[in-house]
Amino acid sequence: MIKLLKDQYTKYEEVINYLFFGVLATVVNIVIFFIFDTLLQTPYLFANGLSIIGAILFAFFTNKKYVFKSETVSKREAFREFYLFVGFRLTSGIFDMLSMYILVDFLTIDTNVSKIITQFIVVVLNYVFSKVFIFKQEEGEND
Repeated sequence: MIKLLKDQYTKYEEVINYLFFGVLATVVNIVIFFIFDTLLQTPYLFANGLSIIGAILFAFFTNKKYVFKSETVSKREAFREFYLFVGFRLTSGIFDMLSMYILVDFLTIDTNVSKIITQFIVVVLNYVFSKVFIFKQEEGEND
């Protein structure tokens, strides 16, 4: 049984790690949002922007090291990954901001509930962006 679990983990390691660290990044995002929105009573879109920035930074380092295991050999390559990662995450961040605005201002859903709803779609977008555009591996790597 242990061997089967280990084999399955090895086979699906990237997806499992992405889900694990994706959940952690989402928790970082929601906690930062809650602190600024609810506890500090910052305007919700500003709180959302801060939470997106915090989650982007957390996610970049965990995705690079633990999910996609990207080892860059030059500063230029590392900067390229960071630039692309932030760029694509800001793209999903725009979706996040628009969703929050629609859910809160037009549908009058609580800000914290809206944040949680929005995160489901953002996680999927971010995985696709990371896998396809940012931490893509050459054929034959990690097979």
